Amino acid sequence: MRPNGKIVLAALMGLAIMTIIGWAESSVPFMPSVAASAATAVSATSAAPLRIDTGDTAWVLICTALVMLMTPGLAFFYGGLVRKKNVLSILMQCFVVLCMISLQWVFFGYSLAFGPDKGGVIGSLAWAFLKGVGLQPNADYAATIPHQVFMIFQMMFAVITPALILGAFAERMKFSSFCVFILLWATLVYDPIAHWVWGVGGFLRNLGALDFAGGTVVHINAGIAALVCALVLGRRLGYEKSLSPPHNLPIAVMGAAMLWFGWFGFNAGSALGANSLAGNAFVVTHVAAAMAGLTWAILDRIFNTRSTMLGVITGAVAGLVAITPAAGFVNVAGALGVGLGAACVCFLFVAYIKPKLGYDDSLDAFGVHGIGGIWGALATGLWATKAVNPGGADGLFYGNPKQFLIQLAAVAVTLVYSLGISYLLLKVVDAVMGLRVSEHEERIGLDLTQHREAGYTVID
Repeated sequence: MRPNGKIVLAALMGLAIMTIIGWAESSVPFMPSVAASAATAVSATSAAPLRIDTGDTAWVLICTALVMLMTPGLAFFYGGLVRKKNVLSILMQCFVVLCMISLQWVFFGYSLAFGPDKGGVIGSLAWAFLKGVGLQPNADYAATIPHQVFMIFQMMFAVITPALILGAFAERMKFSSFCVFILLWATLVYDPIAHWVWGVGGFLRNLGALDFAGGTVVHINAGIAALVCALVLGRRLGYEKSLSPPHNLPIAVMGAAMLWFGWFGFNAGSALGANSLAGNAFVVTHVAAAMAGLTWAILDRIFNTRSTMLGVITGAVAGLVAITPAAGFVNVAGALGVGLGAACVCFLFVAYIKPKLGYDDSLDAFGVHGIGGIWGALATGLWATKAVNPGGADGLFYGNPKQFLIQLAAVAVTLVYSLGISYLLLKVVDAVMGLRVSEHEERIGLDLTQHREAGYTVID
């Protein structure tokens, strides 16, 4: 017999509250006082600390806000594509992820992802509750901005990554189960992979894998988890007979525009400074998105007789996904190749391969983010050049085939780990709480059955 979902949620919340209270009552303060900060500053000054650059700090703070905007943008992008009886459920899921994962990141997520290394696979809890994450720079990650600024910039990546997954199971997962699954997934999947690729001591970082802004950590990771979710939950009611068109395409277009806008912070902000590398990332991000959006429109025209608005925004997002790992390593010519390839491979997968396989990835989270992320990670191994980033590596097209093999290995490891752990988490949550709403609830819609609200008011 399954335990009551409300009891499970209440127990988890109680545990979290007790943990916070216990921490607050411990001898280690949750946040340093003003006096303690001043004392730390004096001590740091005597030790000749790294110097904070105000321009770099301002730039990363702006980019943090841009990346934060991407999660509401994703809410509108996904929300416009579902049926109107489920639009609020999508908005709710995205906003709850923004709240929930932000706190998880402060409590222990940041420490697991970027804290002192434990065997190349995970960070320790030394930085839990932001202990030791202060206002001075951390030389290992960002030498010219406060450590807290780096932390909150990375927080926004941790927020949007699990939100991407919900596009695969839109319109059919219980809200309570969604919350538990996402919290577990962020902790057991996102945080370890972020440490492998970005954390000092992470084994994929030590291997030489290149991922400038999250092609592996964010898009492949979320994309393969999305596929697993779609397969475990099964298809929506009526999926076999008919496909529901987007209920409000203009809202989806607005969401895509917000994503494109925020993506400049996502990629250019990952330079962690107002510098030439940020400028390159900004330029190639836009070029790849434009190339992919236009290519998708042309493919629509060739194979479906008409170019569509939905196709253009899907293509643009695919281009943004693919350029993410490469933004700090490729030039404009490479960006054109990345964008062109992203549109082609994602169009092929969404339009032809997915229908043949028959699974219901509601909003093509895997077809765009998973496939686009895989292509982007591999394309980084093709077009990367030290002429753009001396701290990176040359790719296959610049005389270094080894880098492509390293990228391939990083992709494979991420796919296997995320797939396996995502599947186990879904099965555990299903056994304890149940994953899917009832048939009756699905027919009525998740807005009313899960939240007792409606996205639209009908006046007779």
